[in-house]
Amino acid sequence: QVQLGESGGGSVQAGGSLRLSCAASGESYSTWCMGWYRQAPGKEREGVATISGNGDSAYYADSVKGRFIISRDNVKNTLYLQMNSLASEDTGTYYCAADTGSRCNLRLSRLSPSGYTYYGQGTQVTVSS
Repeated sequence: QVQLGESGGGSVQAGGSLRLSCAASGESYSTWCMGWYRQAPGKEREGVATISGNGDSAYYADSVKGRFIISRDNVKNTLYLQMNSLASEDTGTYYCAADTGSRCNLRLSRLSPSGYTYYGQGTQVTVSS
């Protein structure tokens, strides 16, 4: 049974930084494509960033490009999202997700928040201006 658990959310002032973590259980973590997505109140879910199993490929939403960095540690089975220069528009619940399907790399660039195999419970990020 695969489980994903996010941590690292909180409240921060605009311009600040946060680092989210997503700990994963389960075998073959290094073969999974992983992603972060977020949902703000009253808005649709938005894909934020995705990363391939070996970490060589990463994709970002235009809204976070240059400010957020997705990374992973396949020894610790942990996914990260370093968020810098945070703005009020970044407020929302952030979720990590795992795509364990074959050829998941082909889906990375879509940045779609749907289609993953497993989802975490989310961590809240609040940015005050």
